[in-house]
Parts: sequence; C-alpha cells; structure tokens
Amino acid sequence: MDIQLKITDRDGIQHTIEAPTDMNMNIMEVVRMYELAPEGTIGVCGGMAMCASCQCYIVNDVKVPPINDDEEAMLSEAFNVKPNSRLGCQIAITEELNGLEIELAPES
Repeated sequence: MDIQLKITDRDGIQHTIEAPTDMNMNIMEVVRMYELAPEGTIGVCGGMAMCASCQCYIVNDVKVPPINDDEEAMLSEAFNVKPNSRLGCQIAITEELNGLEIELAPES
C-alpha cells in the first residue's frame, strides 16, 4: 500500500507524493527517491542519526513515532531546530503516516 505525503522542499515548493509502506523506507529515503533535495545534501550519514542533513519539521498533527535518544542527541547539536523538528531517517514509512505534511529544514 502507498500512502500520501506532502513534503515542502528547501525552496518552499510543496510536493504531494506517494510513498510505499512495504519497502521498509524512511522519510529521508523517500525524499532522496523523489529527488526533493540536491544530491549530497540529505542523508549524508546514511540514515544513522549521525548528522542532521535530513532534519524536517512536522507540519500537521499526524502521529509520528516517538523520538529516540540518538535522534534527540543529534537534534540538540543541529542548526535551525524547532520544537517540531525530527530526523527524517528515523521516521519509518507506515500506513499511520498517511497524510503527513513535513517541511525540509534549511541546509545548515
């Protein structure tokens, strides 16, 4: 099953995309798949919560999985962090995320 996500890129353009729930992907990988950020500017660490290149802001009230310690530690050192900041690599694509709206954080 595919879910629908709305992702606002770093130029402020909103993209409505379909994301597969059966491929064990995360937000960062979907952004890369659709090329919504320039190559080499997102997911630099490969999705290990070791950089904040995939930081995004959760815009609407779709429930996302709770933040883990590694993600919280990384966000505490990142730039442009807001209360609704998350690392895209730490949010798995599941049916529960259908309708999620996010905005990519600016490059640091």
